[in-house]
Amino acid sequence: MNRKKSLILAVSLLTTTVFVNANQSPEFYQFRSLSLDLASKAAWAAINDCRKRGFSVAVAIVDRGGNAQVQLRDRFAGPHTPETAFRKAWTANSFRQSTADLAGMLEEKRIPNQVSNNPGALLVGGGVLIEAAGEIIGAIGVSGAPPGKSERDSIDGACALAGIEEIREELEFAE
Repeated sequence: MNRKKSLILAVSLLTTTVFVNANQSPEFYQFRSLSLDLASKAAWAAINDCRKRGFSVAVAIVDRGGNAQVQLRDRFAGPHTPETAFRKAWTANSFRQSTADLAGMLEEKRIPNQVSNNPGALLVGGGVLIEAAGEIIGAIGVSGAPPGKSERDSIDGACALAGIEEIREELEFAE
């Protein structure tokens, strides 16, 4: 094979290799994960915020995959609250949206009714995403206090936000 043909073959192989590798996904993917200590700190902050408001609640935190990471139930919270808190956290995480926002979108018919029939989904305020460095790392759900139209006027939602606020500094340094 002469030099010109060898050079053309080498360039062709290199171009093909670069093109193929550019279209392949990486073999490994790195992501942030909420530690058990940090998730517990957020859950306790949510419980304590609701206690200050006069409510006994359950709190659930799910990881980015929707798996239960922390589940707490205050002593006077109803028997339904642990499951409800989990479903709120799972729904927020699954749909990448707070449950109050999802409930509003359903009411305004911006999402189909079938969304609320998704097994496990619960479109009621109190489920909020947990984010670090622009990445969703899980969600927190609170159940047992009165609902509202947004996370700010829902006591469940406000307690969930208080839980996230408790770990805000750590989340901001998760780079």
